[in-house]
Amino acid sequence: MFRYLKRLLAALFVLGVLLIALFVFRAPLLRTSANLWIVNQSVTNADAIVVLGGGLQTRPSFAANLCQKGLAQRILLMNVKPDTTTELGLTPTEQELTRKVLLAQGIADTNLVEIGNRVASSYDESLAVREWVKQTGAKRVIIPTDLFHTRRVRWLYAKELSGMNVEVIVVAVPPSEYTATNWWQHEEGLIAFQNEVIKFAYYRLKY
Repeated sequence: MFRYLKRLLAALFVLGVLLIALFVFRAPLLRTSANLWIVNQSVTNADAIVVLGGGLQTRPSFAANLCQKGLAQRILLMNVKPDTTTELGLTPTEQELTRKVLLAQGIADTNLVEIGNRVASSYDESLAVREWVKQTGAKRVIIPTDLFHTRRVRWLYAKELSGMNVEVIVVAVPPSEYTATNWWQHEEGLIAFQNEVIKFAYYRLKY
């Protein structure tokens, strides 16, 4: 009995030390976790830059910046499934807002191409890009997206565009609320990382 008690106390002591170490070194551990998760590939000239649905505050402006640097002439924007207020005519569609942001950033309307048909998920968007690549014969596209979304996007597009001889470059877009070095200190960062881990696992199982 005494021997088992000693083993239990030793195990609890080791566990306590580990928990203390995790707390003390949480910052570098969490930074490393984010850096391992985030995909941020080097950009080069491409046939188009893809603006995924959502992220209206960051993705269109980032895409416009890449376009203005001469990395691509076309910007693809998604025909997103409208929500209830949009269907009632109370609010503009997401693609209308995205287009306005891009035009305000100095992108010519002739350089904007709308793709997809009422897309409602990252999977739908990958099919829309696949169809556009099939129709145009594009060889390289750039997809800027949120930090923690990048891993799921890279996996999904590698799968759905497999065999099409097209390179997909995924670029991490930093949000305004947090960075890869302090994400756990912000509610938005915690939610984003947690959600993407769950969604990535779900996508791997479903698709």
